[in-house]
Amino acid sequence: MLHLRALCPPERTPEVLAYLRAHSGTAHLVVHHGAALVPEGDLVEADVAREAAGEIVDSLCALHLDRTGGITLENLDTAVSDAADAAEEAAPGEGADAMVWQELLGRTGEESRWTVTFQAFLTIACLLAAVGVITDSPVTVVGAMVVGPEFGPLAAIAVGLVLRRWDLVRQALVALAVGFPVAMVLTGVAVLLGKVTGAVDPADIVNNHEVDFVYQVGEASFIVALLAGAAGMLAMTSAKSAALVGVFISVTTVPAAGYAMVAAVAGRWDRAGYSVLQLFVNLIGIVLAAAIVLILRRRKQRSGALLRPLSRG
Repeated sequence: MLHLRALCPPERTPEVLAYLRAHSGTAHLVVHHGAALVPEGDLVEADVAREAAGEIVDSLCALHLDRTGGITLENLDTAVSDAADAAEEAAPGEGADAMVWQELLGRTGEESRWTVTFQAFLTIACLLAAVGVITDSPVTVVGAMVVGPEFGPLAAIAVGLVLRRWDLVRQALVALAVGFPVAMVLTGVAVLLGKVTGAVDPADIVNNHEVDFVYQVGEASFIVALLAGAAGMLAMTSAKSAALVGVFISVTTVPAAGYAMVAAVAGRWDRAGYSVLQLFVNLIGIVLAAAIVLILRRRKQRSGALLRPLSRG
């Protein structure tokens, strides 16, 4: 279940209440007349089945509440109520499979921005990858995969392409175009300092075969990227967000960026080039698969909307 809060101009409140009262996916409808101060108006609250949330928000936006008032959604971990059970039962499909476009836009929009925190995580991940490459430690490389924050912008690009939200695409591209080069340069500087001081020897990568998969590009690289992108988008558009950890471990984006800088400092430009290619293959594969998943889910959602009743009758 999701908790819906809508700020309504008083003249819109009767329409909103009538719609929510009639919709089979709503429960616990409450109205607070005059409770909203900025903007002024009424506060309407309801618990809604996740399967019906997207449709309900779209209908409220059609009443211009997104402009004249406000609409918010919050996840409810527990709802002990026969009315809530009835709403979930009446709503078509399963809550774990339900897709709320507004929630997805909000999440990807937030995670796709270039920020100091995003850059810090990406840089740390690249540094971890470099350490894993130099020490021939697959475990450290996997740790770098988990720390890397790059899936957020990649998912945002897919969402922006499908919904034609070019502002979202631009925002995500900036995060990647700035984030990866900065992280790679800082990693290269760190590796170079380690070489100068004798702390590490980047040339060791010649004999470190446990992490060769990072720069070895092939059909399997693209296939894994496609599967990871599909799984990641399924996780983001459903209630299975825990699966994202597995997605992070599957893709060779951050490790490839880290390997490229270690190889460059070691003078192995062939491996550096293959690592950069590996990075781009994974980025493209993830975005492509994520976009395909969104298109398929969107078509399924639209076809389902044509077949189901929208109200209690």
